[in-house]
Amino acid sequence: MNTVKLRYEQGKLRQDLYIGRHHLIADEPEAEGGEDLGPSPFEYLGAALAACTAITLRMYAQRKAWPLENAEVDVSIERNKDVTTILRTIHLVGELTEEQRQRLLEIADRCPVHRTLKGKIEIQTTLRVP
Repeated sequence: MNTVKLRYEQGKLRQDLYIGRHHLIADEPEAEGGEDLGPSPFEYLGAALAACTAITLRMYAQRKAWPLENAEVDVSIERNKDVTTILRTIHLVGELTEEQRQRLLEIADRCPVHRTLKGKIEIQTTLRVP
């Protein structure tokens, strides 16, 4: 797995993320003091869950030779004081039976990002000294 390297390069809150050979930008909306130059960190979190869900469903359907043409996944994150709610809506495209649709709904909860978010998470932080 590639490590995410982050650097502040320019702008108010913009952060440049480097993951392997990929370069991404994270920022906050203007209303939050940013310049809206890229998705917010929470939008990236939602994107990770959406992408992982869709990939997991496609892989499962391919193994079963089911006629899943596409899995469209929408994710929104609502944060309140003590509770964060992740709303995920899945639209399965293809000539699937009701049984296949229900099984794919179960499989969606098995994507690695979903399991990570639902499991116990420990974050270990160290300070790198120059």
